[in-house]
Amino acid sequence: MSQQLSETVPHTQTELQGGRSNPFLLMPITLFFALLALAVLRSPSLMTSSGIGAAIIVATPLILATYALMASAISGRGTVDLSIGPLIGFINVTLIQLHGAGVLENPIAVFLYAMAVGALYQFVFSLIVIFVRVQPIIVSLSGYLALTGINLVILPRPGGVAPPFMAEWGYGTTIFSPILVILLFASAVWLLFTATAFYTHLRLMGSDERAAYTSGVPITIVRIGAHLISGCFAGLAAICFTALIASGDPSQGTTYTLIAVTALVLGGASLAGGRGGVFGSALGALNLYLITFVLATFNFGTVQSFVTNLAYGTILVVSLLLTLLIPVIQRYIRNFSPLLYFVALSVVVLGIILHATFDYAALGAVGAMVPGPLDMQAALTGPLEIATLSPATEALRFEAAPLVLSAVLLVVIAVFLRLAIGQSNRRSIAPAVAVIVAALVLAGAYAVSENVRNHDVEVGE
Repeated sequence: MSQQLSETVPHTQTELQGGRSNPFLLMPITLFFALLALAVLRSPSLMTSSGIGAAIIVATPLILATYALMASAISGRGTVDLSIGPLIGFINVTLIQLHGAGVLENPIAVFLYAMAVGALYQFVFSLIVIFVRVQPIIVSLSGYLALTGINLVILPRPGGVAPPFMAEWGYGTTIFSPILVILLFASAVWLLFTATAFYTHLRLMGSDERAAYTSGVPITIVRIGAHLISGCFAGLAAICFTALIASGDPSQGTTYTLIAVTALVLGGASLAGGRGGVFGSALGALNLYLITFVLATFNFGTVQSFVTNLAYGTILVVSLLLTLLIPVIQRYIRNFSPLLYFVALSVVVLGIILHATFDYAALGAVGAMVPGPLDMQAALTGPLEIATLSPATEALRFEAAPLVLSAVLLVVIAVFLRLAIGQSNRRSIAPAVAVIVAALVLAGAYAVSENVRNHDVEVGE
């Protein structure tokens, strides 16, 4: 036992040390910024307040479904819950039916019901895996088939009305909405969970269950806890899905199974267990949304859904093949920092966004008039002299200032955090990093929304 502990402790310390590399995030970060740049070039409206709001409301159910899969996948044994889509659909249709019967009216009751149903299903799932000793893939496939049929019995066709307080959630016209609050809350809870000893036991169990057992980890409790966490996230995903469609749909939820598993793999998580994170899972889900968005701009007509599924499968296979290169990458990139890499690419893509959304036609709207003969000396020295800026130039500088400031702050804070984490061997600094990055993202979203609002006011005047 002491030998096994001595073998696992250095590995744990290596991963907990803040300065170590995480090359598994190289693929999702690169793919995210490549797709984002292409999406903005194809449709600059994505960077408007309504465009970002629509992206949030559509991507949030998928992100939360990926979180739900990640919680059980980390536990090992190849626990990939194929029933996550029908489970979301089951919570959706039962919630709609109970609301129609006048049972669920209070928002607190709706949240408690959705999370309780998800947790109860996952609890039964875990008991079958642990005590009946059935393979998790068999249990999840049986749950997929059973819930798909039950959903059609409860609600044969799409219909019903979501609770009134959800009516405005699915509009997606603004960046800041209750859906964004749910997403940020769920991400923050998961990040806090990673700082607990339970999460350390979960990862150890997923990496090597026998070593975890001999080290004193309560295998049964940890596995049940992982499934309960997965069920709670599935309940939140069902609430956001209900707000998105504002009704009940017994079949639409099943599509989340394929895309959630794809997002989990694209995010760098291991289906064998022991590896996964919020940052990678969120990027994987956003990548799938951007793939759908980019393909929609090409308008393939009746074969649109087939092309989308082909893109999902192709990118999934390519990403799995690229994971074979991770050991080679680790040899050459020993101190790869996902944070610095993310910030560096964000600055580049920010320039592409400014280029795609800038109105170049307005620059040449008014022609220059030079009365009389041309004064060569004045033409050469005039641009170097200080002059009064035009209102259009002032407005452009005012709109660009928050973006430039955000880019500079991102670079400075990323370098500072990289140096701070590199000198730290404690995971207690991880929540501080998450809070700072979330604050920067919110500040950038606020700056974009304020610029859009000011622009709308000026156009109205």
